[in-house]
Amino acid sequence: MKLFREALIILGIYLLGELLSESLHLPIPGNILGMVILFILLCTKVVKVDNISTVTIFLLDHLSFFFIPAGVGLMTSIGIIKSTWWQLLIVCLSTTVIIIGVTGIIVQTISNKAK
Repeated sequence: MKLFREALIILGIYLLGELLSESLHLPIPGNILGMVILFILLCTKVVKVDNISTVTIFLLDHLSFFFIPAGVGLMTSIGIIKSTWWQLLIVCLSTTVIIIGVTGIIVQTISNKAK
């Protein structure tokens, strides 16, 4: 019964995010809104970590299964990828450099403010 209750909590928060996204016509996907709502509920201790720990540990242990549909989608789009591989490579490399740089700047800023 504990697993069912924990799964219902997570599913309910996900559905709340989907409903908010659809009803308010937000450009943010419902699953992202659900994650933000879950984060807020965890920070405010409305939902305690112990109330969802078993299901979340299970989901994290089996996280790789959630990437199978994305991998299959890439395999079915191999024709598009073959024709534009160099553009994809440039985008991947440039965004990686930007993310590393911005992360470094943010970490340095926060560490300087902490001193």
